[in-house]
Amino acid sequence: MVLDPMGRNVRGLARKNFRVFDDDQQRPIVAFGEQDAPVSVGLVYDCSRSMMQKFKVAREAPRELFNQLNPDDETSLVTISDKPELRQEFTSDFPDISNALMFTVPHGTTSLIDGVYMALQQLKHAHKPRKALIIVSDGGDNNSRYTMRELSNLATEANAQIFAICLYQNPQTPEEESGPQLLNRLARESGGVNFMIGNLKDMRRAMGDIGISLHNEYVLGYYPPINSPAGKYRKIKVQLLVPEGLPKLSIFARSGYYVPDR
Repeated sequence: MVLDPMGRNVRGLARKNFRVFDDDQQRPIVAFGEQDAPVSVGLVYDCSRSMMQKFKVAREAPRELFNQLNPDDETSLVTISDKPELRQEFTSDFPDISNALMFTVPHGTTSLIDGVYMALQQLKHAHKPRKALIIVSDGGDNNSRYTMRELSNLATEANAQIFAICLYQNPQTPEEESGPQLLNRLARESGGVNFMIGNLKDMRRAMGDIGISLHNEYVLGYYPPINSPAGKYRKIKVQLLVPEGLPKLSIFARSGYYVPDR
């Protein structure tokens, strides 16, 4: 995904504008295109007590996402408080997601890592070729069984792009202060973006921007080294060669993968 300084998607770039490195070894790009394939989007919503005053606005924001998705896309919903709960399996009837949020009352603590873990597991049941998660939260985790390391490993294996909308307003606890760091890591490693929101009104714009980005991404294909041992984690670095005359652009790409069994 390539964005300009205003956060808008940049289209029209060519294969020659990209370089791919696998564990610091440059690899030839053998496939290139701008992808607009159907996508399965899992929503992970923080419904803990700290969201009480923000939830009226937060639960309406997905409408902007749905306006950008295609009819053959699908979404699911996991809510988190004391424990995560699957509120809606994957569906193309987007109003079902809105209805589930409408009848949710924020309460309890924040099992954020467990909630994202459940949503990634749910992605195994998705029906579309591309997969993404959108996490909406105002802080970090204070009640999960899984660790960040376990979650990071699962996210890499799931091959899902993770976006986050972090409602960062006057953090009151250490967990809330650490929230951006946790969400930044998940987004960065998967090639997604963490939107830091200080004003609730900006939530709708962020949701809409994510929806646009999901259907305006570049796909680069390459062959990894044939001698890579199965199960080994390999780092990926995608370098952007900005065409002359364009401003500084930002590139977002997954940071690695586990070599599959052959």
